[in-house]
Amino acid sequence: MDGFLLLAFLFLVAGVVAVPIASRLGLGSVLGYLIAGIAISPLLQQLHVDVVSIQHFAEFGVVMMLFLVGLELEPRMLWSMRDKLLGLGGLQVTITAAAIMGIAMLLGQPWSIALAVGLVLSLSSTAIVLQTLNEKGLMKCDGGQSSFSVLLFQDIAVIPMLAFIPLLALPELAEVTVAAGDHAGEGTHGTLSLVDRLAGWQRALVTAGAIGLVVVGGTYLTRPIFRFIAVARLRELFTAFALLLVIGIALLMTVVGLSPALGTFLAGVVLANSEYRHELESNIEPFKGLLLGVFFITVGAAIQFDLLVSNLGAVIGMTAGLIGLKMAVLYALSRVFGISGADRWLFTLSLAQAGEFGFVLLSLTVASSVIPVALAEQLLLVVTLSMLLTPLLFIIYDKLIAPRFAKTQTREADEIDETGSVIIAGHGRYGGIINRILLSAGYKTVVLDYRSEQLEMLRAFGVKVYFGDAMRPDLLHAAGIEEAKMLVIAIDERESATELVRYVTENYPHVHVVVRAIDRHHVYELWNAGARDIIRETFDSSLRAGRSALEALGVHPYDAERQVRGFVINDREQMFEMASLYDPEIPAHENPEYVEGTKRYLERYEEAMRGNSAAFGSRLDRGWVPPTLDDLEAEQGSGGTD
Repeated sequence: MDGFLLLAFLFLVAGVVAVPIASRLGLGSVLGYLIAGIAISPLLQQLHVDVVSIQHFAEFGVVMMLFLVGLELEPRMLWSMRDKLLGLGGLQVTITAAAIMGIAMLLGQPWSIALAVGLVLSLSSTAIVLQTLNEKGLMKCDGGQSSFSVLLFQDIAVIPMLAFIPLLALPELAEVTVAAGDHAGEGTHGTLSLVDRLAGWQRALVTAGAIGLVVVGGTYLTRPIFRFIAVARLRELFTAFALLLVIGIALLMTVVGLSPALGTFLAGVVLANSEYRHELESNIEPFKGLLLGVFFITVGAAIQFDLLVSNLGAVIGMTAGLIGLKMAVLYALSRVFGISGADRWLFTLSLAQAGEFGFVLLSLTVASSVIPVALAEQLLLVVTLSMLLTPLLFIIYDKLIAPRFAKTQTREADEIDETGSVIIAGHGRYGGIINRILLSAGYKTVVLDYRSEQLEMLRAFGVKVYFGDAMRPDLLHAAGIEEAKMLVIAIDERESATELVRYVTENYPHVHVVVRAIDRHHVYELWNAGARDIIRETFDSSLRAGRSALEALGVHPYDAERQVRGFVINDREQMFEMASLYDPEIPAHENPEYVEGTKRYLERYEEAMRGNSAAFGSRLDRGWVPPTLDDLEAEQGSGGTD
């Protein structure tokens, strides 16, 4: 018990200290965990900790992560990804493995060893890439979706690799199998299996049955089980069932010879439309985050620095060569599949490393007498170092590549052959609704959007959208900004929206700008940039929800509406006051003037609202009948910032 507590304490301390520092320096949480592992590596060696065993346990975080990813995908969406899943993913694994095999044979390795090395190094890190893409909000872009498609195919490809690699065994390596297994971290394969002694058709039947059980169980059994658990009204039982679901599916997939990550991903897709989806997400997310953090720490701690120093040139050369080769393959595939602009480089850089499944496959190759121990140990270092360098590749993308493509487009912008009284920048779920409303009212709009995948989808439905970045002054000019009456800014990037507001208000003051704000602080930034018609993206829906909540609690609809509108008036007044106190260079809670202003506003608001509620109650007690909601329309004034 004391040994377990000590290990838990060391890993938690390392993560809690290193990750905030790394995040504050802009390095990201993954690199923080990796650095934490490197920092505590000497201490773990002194304590004779089996880091590899902890690593295999923590890999279950990848299983949980794919379950959560599956919950975000509907089967229809997954089917729409089939071309990238099979085409892009299949070609990446095949071409990369063949290229590495060819290079290894040129360096004097037998074809069987070269093929095994190619298969091992063709995979990328699902854990690091998906974690970083989600953390940076890049999962929904074309590059992020393409990367996910390749990673999902790789997870599927691990299954035949596990079955095929033992067939490459070399008799001369059989004598050192046991020792090699010890050095390479053998111990990841259990003895529990339902298919070991079955014929091929029987294995296929059992496998299909297991997948069918996951699909049918997820569709028909989870709802009654959740209802049964809800009777106890204990939060921990929901958490226990969520863990039971993921662990049970992973175990089922393992005993039938399938990837547990693939099984849980499939279960997540099945449950994507379930009303319990968010409950499952909230219960699984903390465990996923902790296990992935431990996994990243073990990757850093597993580096054998003595072996690295003695083979420094060879290991660094192989690592650099691997990253360069995979980048070349990925870049070529991105051109073939039409991935353009910054998305192309995101796709290329994000998948250029080896993956955590490489640890498992290398253990298998040594245990099966396929790869010599010395080569396997060097390849373990290559896998680890390539994973360690991945956060740095993302930093290169963030700092050097993404800003450049924010200003210039690899794909030529469309020639804009018409102008309108309203220009809309961004045609997503927000800008699209605005466009439809304006078109239905008879106004002519010019819509600009620079996401190629969004553009193709809209054109398929007959929506006219021009490809181009509204941040470019020449495109605004071509769209008719000089004669336009209004510019609607509905782009997702916070900084870009603020910069566009500043440019238009300074150079085209006659243009009325309607801009979406991400949150309250973004309102202040937009206000200081010159915008006066600012719409918070969730504000109106929150007001409606608050009014419904009051009515459900027994408040008369008239009073509920007056209460909400009173809130809007007070909030708008506070916005004007607080905008002058907000400083984007200082965190809000560290700005004393802003903090004091907020406190004053809250005191005034609570006092005003209490007065309104008391007045409403007094009038109702005297038998006063409130007017209908329609009578309130005359009282509503028009405003700018909502």
